[in-house]
Amino acid sequence: MADIKRSHSNGRMSQMVVHGETIYLAGQVAAEGQSVTAQTEGILNQIDTLLAEAGSDKTKILMAQIWLDDMANFAEMNAVWDAWVPQGNEPGRAAGSAHLATPGFKVEIMITAAR
Repeated sequence: MADIKRSHSNGRMSQMVVHGETIYLAGQVAAEGQSVTAQTEGILNQIDTLLAEAGSDKTKILMAQIWLDDMANFAEMNAVWDAWVPQGNEPGRAAGSAHLATPGFKVEIMITAAR
């Protein structure tokens, strides 16, 4: 059975869990109160950093789950996402709206990737 490695844990959750060759990132958020563009950019930078730490990168993302506080922000988030995702390596993806944990969060992204 493959080992499970948990990173950036705080007693409630881990920001990253690696099981075998699969990487699971917790829902990533950026500084509250910023624009959707700034939050999405911050989140994608965090994802890049965590994936690199695990020995992977955005070309190996298998699935992304994206939550927005308001679907009216969908196009603004997508403009940043589309510029970040490497052509030919687009992951499976779902996006929807939800009441996020903190009112100042506008975007949250959860990732599953391969190493």
